[in-house]
Amino acid sequence: MTKLREMQGLGPKSESWLIEVGIHTPDELREIGAIRAYIRLKNECSTPPSLNFLYAIVGAIEGKNWLKIAKHEKGRLLTELEGYRELEELFQAEGINITPP
Repeated sequence: MTKLREMQGLGPKSESWLIEVGIHTPDELREIGAIRAYIRLKNECSTPPSLNFLYAIVGAIEGKNWLKIAKHEKGRLLTELEGYRELEELFQAEGINITPP
């Protein structure tokens, strides 16, 4: 599998949004992880993603249907997302950039 659109739950639009923020392959998506990819999309993409897209990213990485992710992992993902945002704010307050170049 070499294209993002070949991952379960991702299609051409999803692929174009991810490419827009510098994520070009399934391996790159796995490496950056769902939360960081979602944050990057929120900050840099011309079309801000919904939470459903976060679930789709997790589903794509794990090879599961995004609806199952939304149903069973929603709380964990929202907590992780909030924790990442708080950490990002702390680093920014200290003048530390955690966003990749």
